[in-house]
Amino acid sequence: MKEKILNYIESKDMESLKSLLADAEELEILHAFHDLSAEDQVKVFRLLAKDNALALFEELDTDEQQNLLRSFTDEKTIEFVNEMAPDDRVKLLEELPASVTKKLINSLSAEEREVTNALMGYKPETAGRVMTTEFISLSRDMTATEALEKVRKQAKEMETVYALYITDPAKKLEGVLSLKDLVCVEGSSKVEDIMAKKPISVVTDDDQEVVARTLQELDLLALPVVDKEGRMVGIVTIDDAVDILEEEATEDIYDAAGLADITGSEADRSEVLIKGSLWKIWRVRLPFLLITLAAGLFSGVIIEGFEEALESIAVVAIFIPLIMDMGGNVGTQSSTVFARGVVLGHINVKSFLKPFLKEVGIGLSMGVFIGIAAGLITSVWQSNYPLLGVAVGLSLVATMTLAALLGFLVPFILIKFNVDQAAGSAPIITSIKDIAGLVIYFMFVSIFLGAML
Repeated sequence: MKEKILNYIESKDMESLKSLLADAEELEILHAFHDLSAEDQVKVFRLLAKDNALALFEELDTDEQQNLLRSFTDEKTIEFVNEMAPDDRVKLLEELPASVTKKLINSLSAEEREVTNALMGYKPETAGRVMTTEFISLSRDMTATEALEKVRKQAKEMETVYALYITDPAKKLEGVLSLKDLVCVEGSSKVEDIMAKKPISVVTDDDQEVVARTLQELDLLALPVVDKEGRMVGIVTIDDAVDILEEEATEDIYDAAGLADITGSEADRSEVLIKGSLWKIWRVRLPFLLITLAAGLFSGVIIEGFEEALESIAVVAIFIPLIMDMGGNVGTQSSTVFARGVVLGHINVKSFLKPFLKEVGIGLSMGVFIGIAAGLITSVWQSNYPLLGVAVGLSLVATMTLAALLGFLVPFILIKFNVDQAAGSAPIITSIKDIAGLVIYFMFVSIFLGAML
């Protein structure tokens, strides 16, 4: 699907793309949409039918939604936000700047503005904040025929119609009825005779994770939400529950990794590095590059200090890039393993020693293997200097072990000191590794080839 979309966009065949999107399943479009560039997402979205576009919009991440909103005219933005399900609308408004949120809320219809303000009045991460106010309520004295007629009239505007709720004139929840049960009885049957009495419900102030797990454990499609007086005010649907459990699982991963207190700052830094002004990006990245510059100049000083050795045995210089590059590759691998392990919860920053020592051991084992191979090749290649192979081999063992150590240790220290490890790890690792690698190499050269220098 993604390839076809990109081919049509590249060939500027928008008519064929529009036909493809019209015939495609919503899930197909959603999966492909996530993998498109922001620019291509806008092109695809504009070709969708209005109902399909709204359905897709509600399933997108808030970052993707905001990208699309920036491409809309003010009128289209207002139209889309007005037609969104109330709970999805609130999720989006929470992520927008306060001034934009206020403007959009004021532009809503009176009815939608009242609903939105009500939902945003509940505490974050509660049932009231994540519920939708779109549900079908029936009265107990209705017949099945009357109830079905009401369902037919309201179904298009509802998020789900598979669960129907019976309330009294004061909106107190009295029972629940599945659509399946309703269509399977005689038209003259009374709702009160087929509804399930004493339905399970949650209160607006209940924690969203508890609500989501209740839905999951009871295998329900929706759960009614009541206020403190027992009046039904909304429902939490299974798709909301899935989103909540995913968010909570992510939070648990960060918490287990010891990152719960810094996820917000990391998110802020990421936004600065991607969307910030040139000056803000410079402030984050340039200091670390200056560290690398200083280290590079210092490396030159070290090489200059061994100028005599290089003049005596010029072949020594051939292996400097090898030592530095192998150390650099190992350092990059280790820092990547550390970053991914932390994010996925496989590495707990609070109990860092065990994975750290394991990574050092891995660096040592790889260094020994590569060092022996490189040492043998060097000894055969430079047969006039057989001990040069020993110097190269031992230098690789030491440098690769050090690089693995730094790959874990540097980002760990930056996280502990609340410094941007994304921008800082690589320059610091490279700087230390390059200087140390040169010192190690020339030290071994001096030890094994000293008599010839």
